[in-house]
Amino acid sequence: MSKKLLVLFFSAVTFCIINIVSNIVSAEFQVKSNSETGQWLILENEKPVLQYNYKTVPIPDGYWDNVKNSRYVRTYAVPRSNYIHPLYDLDGEPITKDWSNDHPHHRGIYWAWPEIGYKNELGDLHALQKVFARPTDKIETVTENGQLKLVAENVWKWEDKEPIVREQTIITVFPLDKNGRKINLEFHFDALVAEVTLARRGTQHYGGLNIRMLPLKEFKIGSFYGNEKDVPKIEQPAWVCGSWNNPKSDGKTELTVFEKTTNPDYPGSLIQYSNLNWFQPTFPKNGTRYVLTKGNPLILRYQLWLHNAADDDNAKKESWKNFQNEK
Repeated sequence: MSKKLLVLFFSAVTFCIINIVSNIVSAEFQVKSNSETGQWLILENEKPVLQYNYKTVPIPDGYWDNVKNSRYVRTYAVPRSNYIHPLYDLDGEPITKDWSNDHPHHRGIYWAWPEIGYKNELGDLHALQKVFARPTDKIETVTENGQLKLVAENVWKWEDKEPIVREQTIITVFPLDKNGRKINLEFHFDALVAEVTLARRGTQHYGGLNIRMLPLKEFKIGSFYGNEKDVPKIEQPAWVCGSWNNPKSDGKTELTVFEKTTNPDYPGSLIQYSNLNWFQPTFPKNGTRYVLTKGNPLILRYQLWLHNAADDDNAKKESWKNFQNEK
């Protein structure tokens, strides 16, 4: 092979490597990003923490081989983007579910509403009908104060054409410590047009931050809502959670979800479908439609805490308090 051909060959290989996979390394965290698939895998000391799927994830090869060919599945088995999957436990094992046979639109951890109102019509961001979150290619990761932060921009498109909402997602991963792992989720939703509304299904069922788990052993969903006398509801600790038997740690692990009290309508209520290992803190409150207004973004903040399920309510209250004190 001539010298010129060798140069061209290695240049092409180098371009492909840079185009497909890049690594960003800090003292503890690594990020592996694939510019073709849009998958951003976050690791700590080479152990996976979570994957954020920025670009469209297609229907997996072989998906239809094990799925009943029904109108329901055909309608809702739609390529999707802008969600976390997998989320990994403290041992680096995946714990979330994507592309289920029963509800194909369920996708790990995703923030979406089944009733998006616009032009006197309803779209379904939850079930991927009429309105979709699409990447704008504005995504980056930074490390600060020992934490890794991923910031991504998406635009909601009506009929997959007209931009109606700009969304900024901020995922902050804290280092693993003796108390477990904390991951903060922050969402900014800014209307680009007038009269966009968000609502739960029928304004009273599911909608908001959605969590679909794998069929983990002895999985159990729970919640806590403070009821201290003479304390305003907005100052009361609250959380929803899922726990399961972890064969590697010879005990139970729990995923606890806190909300910031600055979230409108705090606290959200627990909606669960235990037969699906699916649960969430809802938004907005029952019987309402939240109106997005231009120049006044809706900001929702949550914390995911992976920890030993033996931690009692006092430990959870302390973690809830620490989250509230974060800036």
